[in-house]
Amino acid sequence: MGPKKKQSLISHLADLYRDPRSELNFCDDYQLLISVMLSAQCTDKKVNQVTPELFRSYGSFKALSKAKLPEVERIIRPINYFKTKSKNIIATAQQVEERFGSRVPKTHDELTSLPGVGNKTANVILSESGVVPAFPVDTHIFRLAHRLGLSEGKNPDAVERDLRAAFPSSEWRGLHHRLIFHGRRVCKARNPDCGACSLRALCPSAKSQGVPPKRSPKTSPRK
Repeated sequence: MGPKKKQSLISHLADLYRDPRSELNFCDDYQLLISVMLSAQCTDKKVNQVTPELFRSYGSFKALSKAKLPEVERIIRPINYFKTKSKNIIATAQQVEERFGSRVPKTHDELTSLPGVGNKTANVILSESGVVPAFPVDTHIFRLAHRLGLSEGKNPDAVERDLRAAFPSSEWRGLHHRLIFHGRRVCKARNPDCGACSLRALCPSAKSQGVPPKRSPKTSPRK
């Protein structure tokens, strides 16, 4: 995808999704970190169903660090891998208390030193908290990057490198959220709705399926 098409992609996505932000519900850095940890291989909707009770019961790193494992497991049971995640969020709360004075660390290396925090989670934290630009790659972005011809990377880290090289850092956060929105609403994994997609004039995958390119963006429900 050349420079003009990349700029067109940015413009079309910005027109479709004018409010690029996380669909996780959180109020502060503590809730952000815990919510993002819980969202790994789980939908934001499901995480938002369990975090109100979790944060009412444990409103800070200090409170969560003293939580009993069975009680945390009970609260977050509806989400995927709740047993592992329960252990990790308690252990992370303990380490944030002990090592970082109850404050979420602000570097990638410090974040990934916490239990259950990998590259993607760390990048989401850094991006959402406005510390440094980042381009986290989830399953939707991984899929769309390949379909749109933005990357041929075999893993999320390789796709992330390609996307960071392809777009200016000022666009990373917005593109991250807008590509996720588009993947959830239109360019789905099993049944992409190419016929209704405003991006198909830019998309080599749509053309390969014989779908006529659409010349103007379609009005679509906005976030």
